[in-house]
Amino acid sequence: MLYLDYGKQDGGWIPNKYGGNHNLEAIEFFKHLNSYVKGVFPGVMMIAEESTAWPKVTDAPENDGLGFTFKWNMGWMHDFCDYMKLDPIFRRDNHYKMTFAMSYNQAEKYILVLSHDEVVHLKCSMLNKMPGFYVDKFANLRVGYTYMMGHSGKKLLFMGQEFAQDTEWSEDRELDWSLLADDLHLGMQSYVRELLKLYKDHPCLYELDHEYEGFSWINADDTYKSIYSFVRYDRSKKKSLLFVLNFTPIARDDYRVGTPKSGKYKLLLCSDEKRFGGNSELPKKKTYTAEKISWDGQEYSIAYPLPAYGAVVFEF
Repeated sequence: MLYLDYGKQDGGWIPNKYGGNHNLEAIEFFKHLNSYVKGVFPGVMMIAEESTAWPKVTDAPENDGLGFTFKWNMGWMHDFCDYMKLDPIFRRDNHYKMTFAMSYNQAEKYILVLSHDEVVHLKCSMLNKMPGFYVDKFANLRVGYTYMMGHSGKKLLFMGQEFAQDTEWSEDRELDWSLLADDLHLGMQSYVRELLKLYKDHPCLYELDHEYEGFSWINADDTYKSIYSFVRYDRSKKKSLLFVLNFTPIARDDYRVGTPKSGKYKLLLCSDEKRFGGNSELPKKKTYTAEKISWDGQEYSIAYPLPAYGAVVFEF
């Protein structure tokens, strides 16, 4: 609707009064629609699926924006899916696919989407996009979902993918609930439940989603090991989270990660626990004290046995 020439051949459309290809009437319609709906129903979310980098989709109409509440981050979705499909040996060469979205995160108010579009029309379910043996697919997906939950932006996960449905979604039948009789699928459902509880309990995962102060990389450049680490902050900085994510099947028994301050770091979640379908027992050591060892450009650091395809989350 935004473009006069969308899907049309040269000569098959008429420019606007300024000689451009923007549909001025459609732009005014969106501004009016969003202003009216938000004015009458303040709790309603108006969400745009827009994939052409149109500016100010979520900015206010008085700032010449379209006035939507959120915009689907299609760029993040494509980069995420392209990366997660790769055999781990090739991930080091595509490392920055997973960091790129943070370079434009402040441009809009985004939703990270894994929608129905990603699990229909021979695109495979989320589980079967993953490389490796069957059990590896679950481990890959757990670390992938952890990255999604920790990354700036709201979340959209399509039904059935929270328990790793094997097949693509179809409108002709119900979800494959019988899969929950299998420990791996049940473990995935339990893990997504834990991720959502983590999200609900920690404002740092949503309060400053679209502001620079809400997210900080610890190490975005560990390409050789395909490991990412970052911190999420809320306004108070009193209940922050440190994420460390390993996207290879190689365990790092003493992985050291920089920390932004001294003090205690409490382990809240490990994706490799047996209750989630992994290989690790419940960790006996739950609290780590940051050492005065410079690492990752930080003054302090902690060392932790990072599992293969493992994601860990610390609170500090």
